[in-house]
Amino acid sequence: MKRAILVVIICVSTLLGSIGILGYYSPSYYNLGHKIPPATTIAQGGELVDDSSNATTNAVQITRNNNSLTLTDLFEETQQSAVQVSGTISEDTPFLGASLGSGFVYDNIGHIITNYHVVAGSNPDDISITFIDGTVYSASVVGTDQYSDLAVLRVQDDDIPTDKLIPLPLGNSSALLVGQEVVAIGNPFGLSGSMTEGIVSGLNRLIPVYQDPFSNVAEPAFSIPDVIQTDAAINPGNSGGPLLNIQGEVIGINSAIFSTTGGFAGVGFAIPSNTIAKIAPVLIERGSFQHPWLGVSGIDMTPEIAEAIGLGEPRGFLVIDTAPDGPAAMAGIQGGDTPAQLGGREIPLGGDVILAIDGRDVRKIDDVLGYLQQAKEVGETVTLTVWRDGQIMNIDVTLGARPSLQDSP
Repeated sequence: MKRAILVVIICVSTLLGSIGILGYYSPSYYNLGHKIPPATTIAQGGELVDDSSNATTNAVQITRNNNSLTLTDLFEETQQSAVQVSGTISEDTPFLGASLGSGFVYDNIGHIITNYHVVAGSNPDDISITFIDGTVYSASVVGTDQYSDLAVLRVQDDDIPTDKLIPLPLGNSSALLVGQEVVAIGNPFGLSGSMTEGIVSGLNRLIPVYQDPFSNVAEPAFSIPDVIQTDAAINPGNSGGPLLNIQGEVIGINSAIFSTTGGFAGVGFAIPSNTIAKIAPVLIERGSFQHPWLGVSGIDMTPEIAEAIGLGEPRGFLVIDTAPDGPAAMAGIQGGDTPAQLGGREIPLGGDVILAIDGRDVRKIDDVLGYLQQAKEVGETVTLTVWRDGQIMNIDVTLGARPSLQDSP
């Protein structure tokens, strides 16, 4: 069984004994589910909230519902809801030791949200949740989704005081703007109750995920769309912790950083709250989530490719291959069959160019993946507008369920 590990990002969780992978790619994206050797260890969720207010901020003071709050007050209001997540790595994984990451309280019955990569490989019934006051409770894995890097845990102790379970509300990540102030809370390098502040520095990012961080495979196993980029400092151990707006709402879950060294370099990534709102309830109910899937692979259009195939404007996504018996292949979408040397690499030409999906322009694969993630379900039909041999045509494709990497040979 193979595990997908987000080393496309600096694993912002800590894999005890896997520091080496944190600097494997240069530069690289890494998971923030920090995994560190024991010797170096340093001692209404689910409800979507409309965040369309015009709150003003400065470096010292925050306005929230006409009440002035300092960043210190914001931390005081949310720190009890942010937790440390740790587990014991199973013997059948390539890593040894324990995992360490972050999480937050999702509801008042004990569900905790964290990253998939924080708990992947750990014993699902041997997870520990540590609150800010140092109290520790046992938890188990309720559901995981590798394709969104999300996992839901549940505290097992029925005697946990109800005042311990203070859910953080989910904000509306689709309302975010570049430049908006955000705060990250988590456990970088095991330092519990840490808070950093920054801004949303980018939106709609696509982060690749590699199945085997120790191979020389250049292509990711899959990519996560619609990711939030922030300059709020996040480091190994922050994985699974909340990224908050100045109203104290979760607008993302810290998952990865882009780095040449394995340390924070000013670019971090968070899975958006709208993705959490869509997937977490299903994980609680069913334990897994089915992602809509086209079953195509290819490359974003470039001027060189457009000139080579006779496409007047360099736009769209060139289909290089389709998954055998996948939705796109069954609908008649065609991959490339004529190898050509372009830009220093061999690219099979002759495949369809996807120009639009359900009437929405496609400039790159991000547009397709983001639309499927947020707007479509397995079994629904999408209309692809494709360019083929100088002709434009519409092809209907019934979406399938993305196969699990864990089931791949």
